[in-house]
Amino acid sequence: MKKKKVFVGLSGGVDSSVAALLLLREGRDVVGVHLRTVNLDGCGEREAEDARRVAERLDIPFYVWDFEEEYRAEVLHGLVEGYTRGETPNPDVACNRAIKFGVFLRRALAAGADAVATGHYARLVQSADGVLRLAQSRDAEKDQTYFLWTLGPADLEHCLFPIGEYTKSEVRVIAREAGLPTAEKKDSQGICFLGKVKLVEFLRERIGERQGPVVMRGGEVIGTHRGAEFVTIGQRHFGFAPSAEFLKRRESREGGAWYIAAKDTGTNTITVAEGGDNPALYAARCELREARSDDRVRERAASASGLVCLVRLRYREPLARATLHLTLDRWLMEFREPHRATARGQSAVWYGENGEVLGGGIVDCVA
Repeated sequence: MKKKKVFVGLSGGVDSSVAALLLLREGRDVVGVHLRTVNLDGCGEREAEDARRVAERLDIPFYVWDFEEEYRAEVLHGLVEGYTRGETPNPDVACNRAIKFGVFLRRALAAGADAVATGHYARLVQSADGVLRLAQSRDAEKDQTYFLWTLGPADLEHCLFPIGEYTKSEVRVIAREAGLPTAEKKDSQGICFLGKVKLVEFLRERIGERQGPVVMRGGEVIGTHRGAEFVTIGQRHFGFAPSAEFLKRRESREGGAWYIAAKDTGTNTITVAEGGDNPALYAARCELREARSDDRVRERAASASGLVCLVRLRYREPLARATLHLTLDRWLMEFREPHRATARGQSAVWYGENGEVLGGGIVDCVA
């Protein structure tokens, strides 16, 4: 009960609704806050109204805080800039860092809160070395620690994740039994601010299309594309317009599908490889930037043997074993087995064997 007054980010969904309910049952002084950011398909007002209805049902104070300007500057601008540079950034990671556990956390603390809480599926644990860390939630399918890797111990001192010990089905049951208006609401899919708008449509409006060559690894041009900024490594369907010569050649033999193995936004060139298991789609190692971890992890990574850990480069992909090496602030990740479709700009999150989040970084160079 040290964190008695808690501001809960009510998104309008069932998870944050139950998070607020659980905190009330613990005897906390709960305040509901809906974070207004950016929503391109017009459902933002409905989400705010659902959040207000939940607060009314729980009989807690409710506010709507407008962070649209900060969201555009910190999340949307970074997303467009990242794709323009040829990267594959994650806007949900940026939103958690800059908005939910950035401006929202700071404003809540200034308003008298002891902590903020959200409906993320994550847990807080005191590790053996005395550091407060994130850990994977009990519901492995819903675990969202991948999006929270930028939070360090100083941030986590003011954070609560009430539903981390529950499965999604259990959260639904709690919501139904409490009569919460969001109990049967469907989970949101995809990137939060886009809604039903496709990411490629959003990017094309801001970057603009430009035709460029599609080449095989040997350099032969086999068609055209509509912009290297709009695709990512490992992608199969990307608006590839094959040349007449290439189509003629393909008619005479069997061939597999084409996947993006590399891209260069400077020359606007996409390089493809045939077959989803083509070795060109796999990386043995990558360098990281903007890495975050505590001193204990840094010490182990800087040792001669490095830090053996589990890593994830995409939400929900299987954990892969890797070794982290740190030399003069240069982080290198070596995969135990070649990793498919490793792209610059992705978040790489490191886990211990017990599910604790040890840190993370941004993929900067792939080999």
